[in-house]
Amino acid sequence: MSANGVRHIVSLSGGKDSTALAIYLRGHHPELSFEYAFSDTDKELPETYQYLDKLEAYLGQPIVRLRDDRGFDFWLHQYGGYLPSSRMRWCTKQLKIKPFERFIGDDPCRMYIGIRADEDRGGYRPTKPNITPVYPYIEAGMTLDDVHRILEESGIGFPKYYSWRTRSGCYFCFYQRKHEWLGLRENHPELFEDSKKYEKFDPATGQRYTWSERESLEELEHPDRVAEIKEKHAADLDRGSKRNGSLPLLHVLGELDDEDGTSMPCSFCHI
Repeated sequence: MSANGVRHIVSLSGGKDSTALAIYLRGHHPELSFEYAFSDTDKELPETYQYLDKLEAYLGQPIVRLRDDRGFDFWLHQYGGYLPSSRMRWCTKQLKIKPFERFIGDDPCRMYIGIRADEDRGGYRPTKPNITPVYPYIEAGMTLDDVHRILEESGIGFPKYYSWRTRSGCYFCFYQRKHEWLGLRENHPELFEDSKKYEKFDPATGQRYTWSERESLEELEHPDRVAEIKEKHAADLDRGSKRNGSLPLLHVLGELDDEDGTSMPCSFCHI
């Protein structure tokens, strides 16, 4: 907390942008006493927890792990069994934002958010007047290239999940692209199977409860569909590489369109 009683909190997602932001702020504002917080849904990838541990060791300061102790399954029941979606992101509200705002309480707070200057998406809108969002990357005109540089120079690097996934977030996040679901199946088959168990079909009403609107995970993992998704992804990568020249693969992956039109994820989860 600063001398004027304001708390300075870096909101971490377990992704590259917020991690680089924590490193950047510590180096550029040594006069400030930062707190680091991660809202943990208990449904994160193992690589996310490993990456947070790595950052914690680098910072030499604890990262506060915030949780709603009732958990995802409790809230799923409260919302009538409706899986979260881009139209009803109750998971972000109940498991990410509310634990964070309880952590802050009524203290005056500057919340530092890792949305870059080269991104076109809205930021977190606090429900409490004592929280002031701050966007250092936007203020400094910093882009993805700067994030890459910070992570490489620090030695932190990127989370291991970036070898098959482009965003942080829960392992069953509905914002995943089709090829990322396949990546989950190949890298964490037990988590893929756990995700499948949440999908339901009501024969009485015909209602489908699936992570993707038009396709269940069982349908997605059919061999013919797997081959189709992989072929499309390879073609997209080829086009992206030609368009972006020598830019890193992660940059190319981040620009790919996804089949469900959900390319603008929650800013609280995916930074």
